Amino acid sequence: MLYPQLRQLIAGEWREGRGDDVRVVVNPATEEVLGRYRCASDDDVDQAVAGAEQAFAVWRARSPEQRQIDLHRVAALIRERVDRIAHLLASEGGKPLHDARREVLRSATIIEWDAAEGRRLYGRVIPAEPGMHLEAMREPAGVVAALIAWNFPVGFMARKVGGALAAGCAVVLKSTEETPGTCVAYLECFVDAGLPPGLVSLLIGDPTRIAPRLVAAPAVRVVSFTGSTAVGKAIGKLCAEHIKRSVLELGGHAPVLVCEDADIEKAVTALVGAKFLNNAGQVCVAPTRMFVARPRYTEFCEAFAQAVRGLRVGAANEDDVQMGPLIHERRRTAIESLVQDAQSRGAKLLAGGRRIGTRGFFYAPTVLADVPVEARAMNEEPFGPLALIASYETLDEGLRRANELGYGLAAYAFTESARSARLIAERIEAGMLSINHCTAAPPGAPFGGVKDSGHGREGGPEGLLEFTSMKFVSHKMY
Repeated sequence: MLYPQLRQLIAGEWREGRGDDVRVVVNPATEEVLGRYRCASDDDVDQAVAGAEQAFAVWRARSPEQRQIDLHRVAALIRERVDRIAHLLASEGGKPLHDARREVLRSATIIEWDAAEGRRLYGRVIPAEPGMHLEAMREPAGVVAALIAWNFPVGFMARKVGGALAAGCAVVLKSTEETPGTCVAYLECFVDAGLPPGLVSLLIGDPTRIAPRLVAAPAVRVVSFTGSTAVGKAIGKLCAEHIKRSVLELGGHAPVLVCEDADIEKAVTALVGAKFLNNAGQVCVAPTRMFVARPRYTEFCEAFAQAVRGLRVGAANEDDVQMGPLIHERRRTAIESLVQDAQSRGAKLLAGGRRIGTRGFFYAPTVLADVPVEARAMNEEPFGPLALIASYETLDEGLRRANELGYGLAAYAFTESARSARLIAERIEAGMLSINHCTAAPPGAPFGGVKDSGHGREGGPEGLLEFTSMKFVSHKMY
């Protein structure tokens, strides 16, 4: 795999950043340096926004049908280049190659879905007295600032860039520091598809410098951010200060309710896959706090731990690898600290709890049982290969435990009872609930959280509406 030259995409031109800092990109499985980039300067940010504003005027004038055709060309290029993009993603992000490839192909499907939905951004005619025409119109909001996280950069770009373009907007994308090569290769598909120069720009560099200037730019009307709750709150404050609409997809600490009548074998299979085989647990929707009905607690703990002990951990290019490394040493150290704290408070180690090898940021899939409520891991998002198990006596108690944190992104439940399923659906405090499975939301479904997990939605018709403005027109005809 030839690693790409890391450049900024500004007003339709690929060029080196003009900032002072030079940073490196590291393969988390081998710790080798993959590439270097010069950070974007303030002037780079300003020029990217100016280019996006000019391109927006051209793009919004195209019909929804023409925009759909253009975006389908983008999706076709993504499918053609899936192997290159996936190899970059696996090298920078550490996830197994088959997972990276699936993410890239799914992103093309997201863009195709959004492109079609862009033709259905209807307004409405409001009943009125004779001689009066009342209309509510949907219009593209303008330039969108998109800030993504490193763990699913391709998926996040598809959601934000694809959705915004389908709605008729232009986008300035802030790349992740960890996976910029993937972002470059992905956005090359948009450029090579012949979209208007400047319609999509890419900035690579220091987020603490780029984000405030980008959000404050007068031409930027919508800010779409994916990342931690702490950073999301800072972005939200910036948006409030500058009166910008925001879509914030923030952290999670997803609870799982395993009811007494659950199929334990199916629950274990689904949860092990979603917790550990999905980017080593570095996922905002990863099932983590597992609350199990007391009569099935021992059975679940034994089955879950046994399944986890058999997982194969390794680099992306190794045969039959199921889980890769953590993204950097800071994340591994954070997981170790959470495990040690929980054990010091009485939690029992059932699997993992150790580093693997001497090269790369590998950490064994880890399971803790009897985790007390005061353990840090029960209150802080682990964002790694750590599963926590505790018991509950009644479903009411289980729901109370599930809802006790400020997070409210994803939740999971396993039950064979329609009554229990309905009760959980009505009372769980989360933006998304999966019952008897852990499958990701399809392109046509809204993705997002409540409480400290953010606001706004990506995906589905709701996701495209975030990039539009409503205009009310009243016309009296003489």
